[in-house]
Amino acid sequence: MEFFLKHKIIILRSLGIIMLLVGFAVHFWAAPKMGMSENEIAAANVARMEASVAGHSKSAKKAKPDMSHFSKSLTNAQQQRAKYITIFAMLLGILFLIFSFLKKEES
Repeated sequence: MEFFLKHKIIILRSLGIIMLLVGFAVHFWAAPKMGMSENEIAAANVARMEASVAGHSKSAKKAKPDMSHFSKSLTNAQQQRAKYITIFAMLLGILFLIFSFLKKEES
């Protein structure tokens, strides 16, 4: 306990810097890509060709329910969680840094 009281400022500044770094890392890691990669374009082309072939077949197949709205809602929830974690980590880092620079009034 004495160690923590003696090195309180260094510990708080270190925690603040680490939390800010974690916040920035999560933000840039979870940020959506602006463009599509060649693999994604190729996968979209293959899916389009498969849909075209499936549309022309005359076999009697049961239609599968559309599950795309579930995957979209799951992706949106994951993006929101990553955004909230980023904001929380950055705020904690800033608060640790501010608290470490405050001077105690000695009486």
